[in-house]
Amino acid sequence: MSIKISPSILAADFANLSEECSKIDKSNADWFHLDIMDGLFVPNISFGMPVVRTIRQLTKKPLDVHLMIVQPEKYITEFINLGSNIITVHIEATNNLNQIINKIHESSLKSGIAINPQTPISDLKEYINKVDLICLMGVNPGFAGQKFIESTHERLQELKHLIISSGSSALIEVDGGVNKENYQQLKSNGADVLVAGSYIFNSPNYNIAIDNLK
Repeated sequence: MSIKISPSILAADFANLSEECSKIDKSNADWFHLDIMDGLFVPNISFGMPVVRTIRQLTKKPLDVHLMIVQPEKYITEFINLGSNIITVHIEATNNLNQIINKIHESSLKSGIAINPQTPISDLKEYINKVDLICLMGVNPGFAGQKFIESTHERLQELKHLIISSGSSALIEVDGGVNKENYQQLKSNGADVLVAGSYIFNSPNYNIAIDNLK
């Protein structure tokens, strides 16, 4: 299976959001990665539902919505109604993961669980056969442009082993610090989806950057 690329819109130029989305829409990117931050679960606030609604109108590509918020169960219905295609919540942010996963699947959308660098991969065991995607954080969530945490490679191998040994069909998405130095190793270690923000949006040509990752 060829790798999927999900550009992180958080790194885009928001003064020209329509133009930025148009460039990604015309590229070989597979998804749009949307980071929703509440200033509570992570120490930053990004954007909310109005921006998601706008981006939904600007593209036909799947919206890969990553909720970095506390009590995500309160907002799942809204993000479903906004036209999300994949909704990912953090394992650390809620005690109601099964409820959230079921609600997402009832709407025929894809569900995902994100896991922070310090959280043991073994915490995913009871959910690994229930979700469509695991989002493995390569940085501490909250800010764009951070340096990749090298131990993510070992965690990726551990996660891949868990998926294979449990017979799960979940895709592995790596989010944070993805660039031209590490993408090959991430792919060889089992990543199915690469989220890239700064690497793409700081490039003079988004198409070339995306095709390089592919």
